[in-house]
Amino acid sequence: MEKVVVAYSGGLDTSFCVKYLQNELKLEVHSVLVNTGGFSEAALKETEKKAYEMGVFSHVNKNILDVYYNKAIKYMVFGNVLKNNTYPLSVSAERVFQAIEVVKYAKKIGAKYIAHGSTGAGNDQVRFDMIFQTIAPEIEIITPIRDLKLSRQEEITYLQKCGVDYTWNKAKYSINKGIWGTSVGGVETLTSNESLPESAYPSQLETTTPTNVTLHFKKGELVGLNNEFDTPVNVILKLESIASKYAIGRDIHVGDTIVGIKGRVGFEAAAALIIIKAHHVLEKHVLSKWQQYWKEQLGNWYGMLLHEGQYFDPVMRNIETFLTDSQKTVSGDVLVSLKPYHFTVNGIESKHDLMKSKFGEYGETNKSWTAEEAKGFIKVLGTATKIYHHVNSEL
Repeated sequence: MEKVVVAYSGGLDTSFCVKYLQNELKLEVHSVLVNTGGFSEAALKETEKKAYEMGVFSHVNKNILDVYYNKAIKYMVFGNVLKNNTYPLSVSAERVFQAIEVVKYAKKIGAKYIAHGSTGAGNDQVRFDMIFQTIAPEIEIITPIRDLKLSRQEEITYLQKCGVDYTWNKAKYSINKGIWGTSVGGVETLTSNESLPESAYPSQLETTTPTNVTLHFKKGELVGLNNEFDTPVNVILKLESIASKYAIGRDIHVGDTIVGIKGRVGFEAAAALIIIKAHHVLEKHVLSKWQQYWKEQLGNWYGMLLHEGQYFDPVMRNIETFLTDSQKTVSGDVLVSLKPYHFTVNGIESKHDLMKSKFGEYGETNKSWTAEEAKGFIKVLGTATKIYHHVNSEL
C-alpha cells in the first residue's frame, strides 16, 4: 500500500483528509503535527490519540519552536513586520516551516504523496504547495477539500457517515494557535462589517489591574523580561502568558490574499504586538534616520514575501543579512504598561540612545551651532524649493 503523509492538527479539515485518503484512495496514512507553539503537552497527546482513533498508520509530533524563531520570528522583529500595519503574520509565517518539516518526514518514510486540508480560496494552499513543489517535486500533492470544493458542513457530514464522534460546536470558529499569535476565523470574518464576539477569542480577560513590564533587547533580540534572562523563545512565551490575561493584541486583519481576493481574519497576538512595538520604539532612539527608512522598506517586503510563501527566494537571505546588520546598536530596555485590552510603550533606556548626544535638546537649546549658522543652514536647505516657485510663479 502506498504511503501518504498528512499535515495533521486534529481539526475538522485534517480529520476529513485522513478519512478520505483511507476510504476513498486506499492509502496508508501517516500524520505529522508540526508544533510552532500552539500545543501544550496535553494537547499534543490528545491530538496523537485522536489521530490513531481516526485510523492513521503512524503519527509523530515535531517541535520546531527554535527553528521557527531563528529562521523567521527573529527577522520579523528586526523588520517590525506588520502586514498592512496590523497583522504580525501570526499564522502565515509558520506555515512555511510546517511545510518544510512535513516534506522532511515524507522523505524519511518514503511517502509517495503529501496531503493537506487547505481550501481553494485561501492562502495556505499556496504556501504549502509552493514549499512542497520547491523541495520535493517528486512527491505528489493531494488536496481533497480543494479538489472537491467542500464546505465545512459537507466535511462534517462525511465524517459523521464514517462514524467519527467529533465535538462539532468547537468547529464554529477556526482557531490556529502559534507562538507568534492565534488566528480566529468565523462567519463574522466572512463579512465586511461584523466583529468577532468576545467568546471567539481563546484568551479571555482575566487581569484588570495595570502592571509595568521591562523588555530587555540585545542586538534586536528579546533576551529578558523584568530582569530575568532566558532564550528568546522562552521570553516570548513568558510575556504571552502575562499579557494574554489582559486580552491584549486583538484585531481583525483585512488584506489581499495571494490568489487575489479580499479577506478578513481575526487574531490575538499579545506578545508579538508588544515586542514589535517595543522594538520599533527602541530603534527610533538608536538608529539613524536613513537606517529606519530603509529598514521600513525592506521589512515590508520581507513580510509580504514571507506571507506569500516566497521564503526560498534568494532575496530573502539578502534582506535577512541587511536586517541583522542593522541591529548592532539595538540593545537596551523598553518600559511597557499592560492594561485591559491595550498596552503603552512608555520609553527606553539604552547606552546607544541618540537623544543623549551633547549636540542639542530638541525644541530647547542648541549647543553645537550658532543662531547665524542655523539661519544659513535653513536658507541653503530651502534653495531648491525657492527656485521651483520662482520659475513657476504663475502656478
